Amino acid sequence: MSAISIYAEASPNPESMKFVLNSTLLPDGVSVDYPTVETAANSPIAQELFGFDYVGRVFIAQNFVTITKTQPELGWTSIIPELRQFIKSYVEAGGTLFTVDPAAEQKAAQAASAGDPTQQDGFTSQKIIDLLDNYVRPAVEQDGGNITFKSYHDGIVTVNLQGSCSGCPSATVTLKSGIENLLKRMVPEVKEVVAEGILV
Repeated sequence: MSAISIYAEASPNPESMKFVLNSTLLPDGVSVDYPTVETAANSPIAQELFGFDYVGRVFIAQNFVTITKTQPELGWTSIIPELRQFIKSYVEAGGTLFTVDPAAEQKAAQAASAGDPTQQDGFTSQKIIDLLDNYVRPAVEQDGGNITFKSYHDGIVTVNLQGSCSGCPSATVTLKSGIENLLKRMVPEVKEVVAEGILV
C-alpha cells in the first residue's frame, strides 16, 4: 500500500471535521452514514473510530471521513492529530473498511424505494434525484456531508441529510433557501422539501 496523506478540513458544522485522503474509500456517489456505533456493524473502521470517547457520528464518502464530536468543549486542535494518525495507519495497513459492500446495499435500497407503491410519479422523482445528484450533492460533499432522496409525495420531497449536515446550525437555512428554492424553480410540482437527519 502506498503512503497515505490525509488532511483535516473544517465544515460549516463546528462539531464536524472532514478528513480528506489521497486514497479512494468508496466509489463516487456512494457514501455511508453511521449516527451510532450500532449502525456501524458492517464497518470495522467506523467501529474503531467510535472507540474514541468523543466521536458521536462517522460519515464515509469517496475519499474522506467526516467525524462529528459529542463534546463541544473539546477543541479540534487537540484531537485532530490522533484521529488523522489513526485513519492514516488503518488505511495504510489495509484494514477492512466494510464487511458488506455499501454500493450493493445502496443499489438494493434504491430499488426497493423505486418499487414503493407510495411513490408518486416516477418521472418527477427521477427529475428531483438528478437535480440533487448534479447540483446539490457535490456542494454538500464539499462540506463533509451528503444528501439523499427519500421520497416524493403530494408535492413534498423528503431527503436525508448525513455526515456534517446532521446537527449543522445552517442545515435548515440551506435546506429551505437553497435546496427547496432550486427544486421549486426546476420542478414546479414541488411544494416543500423536508429533511430527515437534522438534529436540532
